[in-house]
Amino acid sequence: MPPSICFLRVSFWRWLAVVCLLSAAFLSIAFAQSSDRDTSPAPAGPQSSTPRYSTEVKVVNLLATVRDKHGQIINSLSKDDFALEEDGRPQAIKYFTREADIPLKLGLLVDTSMSTIKALPDERNASAAFLDKVVREDKDSAFLIHFDREVELLQDLTSSKQKLTSATEQIEPTARSDDQNSGGQQGGSPGGGRGGHRHFGGGGTLLYDAVYLASDELMQKQQGRKALILLTDGDDRGSKTPLVSAIESAQRANTIVYCIYFKGEEPGNFGGFDRGRGGWGRHGGMGGPGGGYPGRYPQESHEDGKKVLERVAKETGGRMFEISKKEPIDQIFSQIEQELRNQYSLGYTPDRNGTASSYHKIHLAAKDKNDIVQTREGYYD
Repeated sequence: MPPSICFLRVSFWRWLAVVCLLSAAFLSIAFAQSSDRDTSPAPAGPQSSTPRYSTEVKVVNLLATVRDKHGQIINSLSKDDFALEEDGRPQAIKYFTREADIPLKLGLLVDTSMSTIKALPDERNASAAFLDKVVREDKDSAFLIHFDREVELLQDLTSSKQKLTSATEQIEPTARSDDQNSGGQQGGSPGGGRGGHRHFGGGGTLLYDAVYLASDELMQKQQGRKALILLTDGDDRGSKTPLVSAIESAQRANTIVYCIYFKGEEPGNFGGFDRGRGGWGRHGGMGGPGGGYPGRYPQESHEDGKKVLERVAKETGGRMFEISKKEPIDQIFSQIEQELRNQYSLGYTPDRNGTASSYHKIHLAAKDKNDIVQTREGYYD
């Protein structure tokens, strides 16, 4: 073979080898760059510039009433006039409004046990007048419960003044079992207005059960301003719910409880506690057979009724009133109405990590030491 041809062949193969090496090098570099791009963090997309709010962030809301040293309501304060602490740590108030016109959810709980029987006519009339005056049909709503040895929802949440007035006419003791079984209408309202109601069974005066059910079954699911008004002598007999659980249920539902105390009389022969009835019936949105209350055995309370109501009101941010000749029930209702229309709403985010099922103490005070702040004492996570 001529040398020129051999040289050309050798040169060709050398050239081909060089081309292959260069191609391999370029491919390696390109692969490395591609790998770097794949493993590097993705650039922030359009959504990253939008603030994200974690569902874990908790906002604690408080309703507060402020009075001067003479007991007159003050409704002209600003956020800077308050100092707030949680578990002894200062907190920043982030939300602040004066609640003069915010919709109200109201529950009226009336004791109809035999120890309060003489007060029922006044209770009935004053309750009807209060609901008619306070409930604004375009904004507010209310429900009505009576309790003795049973807890009965006479009217579920409604804005209808007509329905509420009709329900107040049914505020009366529950008919005895033997009367109901015999078809009697003892204690029934004219026209059989109670005929379609089913009751929550129990025995005695189920005060704590009534507060628990009103808070847990009705108020818990509602938003905005919420308050219960409790008319009773404070004597609980036979509730399955202990006092501490009744208070806790109102606190968890962010519901203020106003207590109107009147001194009852010793109940006469009212057929004992009728514990054989068991179970809880169902009416409206409350409870159900075997549910709707903490599973505890019935208990009799021998605590002082007035002290019980003072505790319930204090720990939920409400007030306790006592009916007397100097302060009749209609005057008390007027004071409650005034408070409900002159509240402050404050909100803050606690400076801590959430801990499940824990209780946190709240201290809200006015910077003017002469002003007295009324609000709840704490809350549960």
